[in-house]
Amino acid sequence: MTDTTLIRGRLLSFKRAPLSLTDTDSYLYEHDGALLVTGGKIAALGDYAVVKMQAPDAVEETDHRPHLILPGFIDCHVHFPQMQVIASYAANLLEWLNTYTFPEECRFVESDHAARIATHFYDELLRHGTTTAVAYCSVHKTSADAFFAESLRRGMCMVGGKVMMDRNAPQGLLDTPQMGYDETRAVIADWHAKGRNHVAITPRFAITSTPGQMQAAQALAQEFPDLFIQTHLSENHEEIRYTSELYPDATDYTDIYARYGLLGKKTLLGHAIHLSDREADALSEAGAVAVHCPTSNLFLGSGLFPMKALMRRDKPVRVAVATDIGGGSSYSMLRTLDEAYKIQQLLGERLNPLESLYLMTRGNAEALGMERDIGTLDIGSTADLVVLSAEKTPAMKLRMETIRTLPEELFLLQTMGDDRAIVETYVAGKALKPH
Repeated sequence: MTDTTLIRGRLLSFKRAPLSLTDTDSYLYEHDGALLVTGGKIAALGDYAVVKMQAPDAVEETDHRPHLILPGFIDCHVHFPQMQVIASYAANLLEWLNTYTFPEECRFVESDHAARIATHFYDELLRHGTTTAVAYCSVHKTSADAFFAESLRRGMCMVGGKVMMDRNAPQGLLDTPQMGYDETRAVIADWHAKGRNHVAITPRFAITSTPGQMQAAQALAQEFPDLFIQTHLSENHEEIRYTSELYPDATDYTDIYARYGLLGKKTLLGHAIHLSDREADALSEAGAVAVHCPTSNLFLGSGLFPMKALMRRDKPVRVAVATDIGGGSSYSMLRTLDEAYKIQQLLGERLNPLESLYLMTRGNAEALGMERDIGTLDIGSTADLVVLSAEKTPAMKLRMETIRTLPEELFLLQTMGDDRAIVETYVAGKALKPH
């Protein structure tokens, strides 16, 4: 039994953000390529014949030709307890939270329920080619325990946090500043750096955290400066107005998090649609990441995220992309970037397919500071991979008859692809897509 395998197919991996559709220097592409995987890591890559010569005799070989092999997709903002509220009819964010989401999350006090949903959650990620996600659990430690235990079992690289919230929610979904602090510390002790797990400090958003709890989050951030911080920012206008009423001394929504020391290079801010110039400057100066959640923004009518405008400012804002299940309406990063493309079209901007595939792989890895481990096919990276076929539906197969270039194929995958386009998903070199 060997832990070395050879995976053959068309390889695509980004070296940096592409500047245009013709920027071939921004990516590696091998028409007949191979990855040599040893101990779950990429040991060699390139032309199949060359890599084959580096492999041991009688190496186990998987041939995925003519399919594309890319780094596994990365989802930078998702709510693990919201699987059973996807497609819930509501007028806007706050109505959706109060009517569906908060009651559903109360169920995660039960460990059996949390464990059952965790199994389904990871199955859906892998079915859609996602190998890393940044997730909100519920306020209950049981939910974080289930989330991280399942991640550890599957060997996945995951980020997650027990939500901290002590007001403006049902009683069954509230902690206290001290409880939020203590239980987050316990989650850190139990799960951080166990396997490939990363714990995030997670005050849900300013509406559901009192100043006392924000101080507790600040204390955690000071004690654990290497941890991610995740929260929500400026998703819709009613939320912004209410937040300003709750924190009247703050200059604006972003200033609330800055006052509590929660803005930094490891801060992930979900949505961030309606930012003033001052707020965008503050995010840029702190190095914080605005996480674009297009299907959610459209589903809840929250607004159109000005991604391209933020990225090309004199003080550019770092951007990541995400599904935001269950406000988001698809687990698929392909579907997510299709909606991102449409939003930019409505704003008079262009998002080309090379940029889209960069964002859901290396781009999101760079946003997390994890590009040395995930998001590329570079030697030394963990072999988290997705295998894609642009011919998995009759309509896609017919369209492929007229496609002549790689960007055209990628755009077809983005526009018409979903879980059916995912041939296989690998985690640390192991094929794990549920079939």
